[in-house]
Amino acid sequence: MRRSKYLYIAVLIISVIFLWNCSLFQKTSNKTQSSPPPTPPENQIPQKINPEEDILIPEEEKTQKDEESLPPEDISTQEQEKNEKEEEEEEDPLVILEEALYAHQDALGAWEKGDFETALAALDDAYSLILKLKLPPDSPHFQEKNELRLLIAQRIQEIYASQLTAVGNNHQTIPLVENEFVKKEIITFQTREKKLFEEAYKRSGRYRKIILEELKKAGLPEELCWVPIIESWFKPKAYSRARALGLWQFISSTGYRFGLKRDRYIDERMDPIKSTRAALKYLNELHSHFGDWTTALASYNCGEYRVKKVIRSQRIKYLDNFWDLYIMLPKETARFVPRFIATLLIINNPEKYGFNLPNPDPPLQYEMISVNKPVQLSSFSRSLGLKTEDLASLNPELRHKSTPDHVYNLRVPVGFSENALTAMNSLPRWIPPEASYILHYVRRGEVLSTIARRYRTSVSAIARLNGLRRINLIRPGQRLKIPVRGGSRYTSAPPLKLVKEGEKLIYIVKRGDSLYRIANAFTTTVQKIKKDNNLKSNILDVGQKIVIQSGKPEGATIYTVKSGDSPFEIARKFGMNLSYLLSLNGLSTRSKIYPGQELWIIAKNKPGI
Repeated sequence: MRRSKYLYIAVLIISVIFLWNCSLFQKTSNKTQSSPPPTPPENQIPQKINPEEDILIPEEEKTQKDEESLPPEDISTQEQEKNEKEEEEEEDPLVILEEALYAHQDALGAWEKGDFETALAALDDAYSLILKLKLPPDSPHFQEKNELRLLIAQRIQEIYASQLTAVGNNHQTIPLVENEFVKKEIITFQTREKKLFEEAYKRSGRYRKIILEELKKAGLPEELCWVPIIESWFKPKAYSRARALGLWQFISSTGYRFGLKRDRYIDERMDPIKSTRAALKYLNELHSHFGDWTTALASYNCGEYRVKKVIRSQRIKYLDNFWDLYIMLPKETARFVPRFIATLLIINNPEKYGFNLPNPDPPLQYEMISVNKPVQLSSFSRSLGLKTEDLASLNPELRHKSTPDHVYNLRVPVGFSENALTAMNSLPRWIPPEASYILHYVRRGEVLSTIARRYRTSVSAIARLNGLRRINLIRPGQRLKIPVRGGSRYTSAPPLKLVKEGEKLIYIVKRGDSLYRIANAFTTTVQKIKKDNNLKSNILDVGQKIVIQSGKPEGATIYTVKSGDSPFEIARKFGMNLSYLLSLNGLSTRSKIYPGQELWIIAKNKPGI
């Protein structure tokens, strides 16, 4: 009985094991049937399968293995490029725009000298600066970036404008609609801005006659003569936070685009006649783009690119109703048009809106004389028995209240032209300081007080020169003008230094360098640097060595430094300019020389004489 019991348990265990094996075999066979392997042709020899090739590696693991397989140098290069991209993103847009504008000015200078290679290199450098500047469309610098792009590309704007079809004659006037937006601006003029409005209306008398004459010549609506009351309150030297200047509030790049010159002595954005002509050209161009004056005026205030983007984003015919576009524009831009319409309504019927407008100032009256030497207006006005402001108000484009060092048409009060010519010939030539400030780029952790101590000036002087309203708000990368004493030339970077290697003078490329800057710093040309260094393009790498001078300079001999020598004594001994001796040997004013050291000299005097 006991034996039969044990036999029954053994049979039960064997049955369970058998059934479990059968189920396992069935699962395996199902997998095999669901994905049968391809049958090779009879005449094809089956190849051996490499087990390593049959393993599928996920994409993330592949990427990780690829990165692990890179040599350490490649990984460090990737990290360096990533860091450089992050640094570029942190750069101040104002700094990049200024550098691009300076590069464009250098290109014009090189072009005038006939150095086309340097001019092209400078334009390439300026365009590359603009391309790396990534700005959102609502950035206050977005328009200036596009203006500079147009300036460098020269006549792209005219070509683009010629392809546009202007709307017919349905929008030749400015519609005076008194809607809720216009009424809101009328209330603003009636309350907190009433005094400003009345003062601006009084000042308008000085310039309105000039503007109306230019409008008549251009065939544009007379109502546009009141645009400066919105832009600048009719102040020729009005300067905005966006760096727009003058009656018509031009930024520098737009001024260049429409022919307004700017140099050390003059800025034509402040000239009422020249800036009016430029503004009317711009407004006429905008009207040809958009077809109605309300949209053109909005574009004048914020730039046509921003308005075009808003237009492209909507699905209505904006030319039929500007106010559908109005609600989609940025607040500052959107207010410009209703403010302008409110201005026209008030001026056309001041009593209706509670205004008692003052009498406008008399229009400017003057005579022109041609001058060709720099003279301070203060000295010039005293010799004529006038106040300095009498001449300064007639010539607001003179940046430092002095005539330039080239031929210039100066405005003088009526009846003073003959005396002015006599006085001009008797006055001595005024030599202005090269600059009254240097440029400093704010570093992380710096405050105005530390910067002021470093340059031995005051916080208030820096704030006043840069128009800072709050002295505790400066940011890394911001460009500041630092007032200095004396006539040192302003510079945005320290002078470039050379290194002497054998008979070669080498410059090591630093971040932000370009060929045309290096050529300008060492009084050579881009073409010569490229030839001496076998460069096929203008692209430079940080740390790259550039040969500035190779071999013995023409007319140079070797001088061996003796005990007690100094660069100044050696330069005087051989009749050389000290700075030339230093640059010839890759030295600076702080460099030390040692007995036995060999220097290149180009002797003008014989030793001992």
